[in-house]
Amino acid sequence: MTTIRINPDSCIKCGKCTKVCPANIFEQEEKGYPITICKPEICIVCGHCLDVCPTGAIKHSEISADKVHPINYENMPSADQLMELIHARRSNRTMKGAPVPTDKLEKIVEAGRYAPTARNTRQVTITVINDPEKLKQVQEFTINTFGDMVKKLENPFVKLFMKATHPEYYDFIPAFYGMKKAYENGKDPILRNSSAIIAFTTPTDDFGEKDSNLAYQNASLMAQALGVSQVYLGFVSTAYAKGNQKRIKEILGVEGDIHALMGLGIPTMRYTNYTER
Repeated sequence: MTTIRINPDSCIKCGKCTKVCPANIFEQEEKGYPITICKPEICIVCGHCLDVCPTGAIKHSEISADKVHPINYENMPSADQLMELIHARRSNRTMKGAPVPTDKLEKIVEAGRYAPTARNTRQVTITVINDPEKLKQVQEFTINTFGDMVKKLENPFVKLFMKATHPEYYDFIPAFYGMKKAYENGKDPILRNSSAIIAFTTPTDDFGEKDSNLAYQNASLMAQALGVSQVYLGFVSTAYAKGNQKRIKEILGVEGDIHALMGLGIPTMRYTNYTER
């Protein structure tokens, strides 16, 4: 069971913990009065209380003191610098195929891990896949899944019905054959020469997609800051949704629901401008 204690000798009764706790565990009758703890068992272990306490007076059974670190606000990017990074972020598909250094992959994953999650469940698992054989299998899985879809659509009996109800599906068929031809000619229209994939998964779909998208955005901005190309792998995500989900999970070595897939690689060029939106 979660236990939270306040050291009366170091607590200055500022009341900051009462203001930031989302579960309202900390109570104070009036400013300057002692802080009391109410129902610590409903704590979501977000750490807000520890991070806001100016004197380190709070002791939490689930978060050890060595996990609490001071923030150096002098290291923060300015608003203009952050906006420049956001403006510069692109889905840069011009990748060399060279491996992304391990230290950069680790920072990208850490950025994703620090994204907010609903109720602080921290349910998102971020998995890096950079084995060339696994990447090849992802490409083949995607091509084969789309091939099966096109084969069904081209069945005369299916076509008769689908043309009447979903004619837009048939707009995709020429694009698939173009994709397949490019792949057979040694090009990579699936992963765009990514040398690594990051999979964002959760054990359940309860806020899983939303949490994963938040993690993806954090990771995407860190990749941009590190000079690493990143691109949303839409073809693979669609193949996962429409194909043999068990098989693609086996290839990627993941469990649960896949909500997002990011391709990473070393860019062959860098954008020099950004276009207003």
